[in-house]
Amino acid sequence: MFLRGAPEYRGGGTVERVWLDDVEWAGLPDREEAGSPNVMGAVALAAAADALMETGLDALSRHEQALTAYALERLAGVPGLRLYGDADPSRVADRVGVIPFNLDGVPHGLVAAILGYEFGIGVRHGCFCAQIYVAHLLGIPEAARRRSADEKPGMVRVSFGAYNTPEEVDALVDALQRVRRGAQGGRYRRGADGEYAPDGAQNPFVIPVSIDERVVSCTSFT
Repeated sequence: MFLRGAPEYRGGGTVERVWLDDVEWAGLPDREEAGSPNVMGAVALAAAADALMETGLDALSRHEQALTAYALERLAGVPGLRLYGDADPSRVADRVGVIPFNLDGVPHGLVAAILGYEFGIGVRHGCFCAQIYVAHLLGIPEAARRRSADEKPGMVRVSFGAYNTPEEVDALVDALQRVRRGAQGGRYRRGADGEYAPDGAQNPFVIPVSIDERVVSCTSFT
């Protein structure tokens, strides 16, 4: 037997010789690198590194802190919006540009769906791979979580990248104000997977809701 630990992914470059009933795998690292190398990925990584070095990490940090402070100030004015974590804009130097929140009376999954479908704003929602910690922040006891068959507890999360702008924060706040007022463009349903989608949607690319005409591009805060 020539088998020396089968690779997780089989493909071109992972073998030395093949028979009808056996295979001789290539030595490391070749047998763990199936298929063509990710040349485009390597080029993109190098270009991103060059852009980061040219801009400067200090400048990027200042940009993130300014956006975070501005977002905390604006979000604090949305009725019924609860911020989690340090919400003091004067202390942004001691935190990262990640802001979790909830809107009273509106499930976190529904908030995320409306922002995405109707406003082109990408956010994350759920427990962010930390169910126990998020439940603790929400004040939900373990016994209550075990009994509940309703929607899983969670939050909505926005986080900033070098490409985000204050104008996009304004668009987010305006969208949340409209969600809070119930002014979304259509009705939503929750699927078996727990995700919300516009009622009547056959696939994620068919959106039977009224789209805000001011949306000209997608904004990502994920």
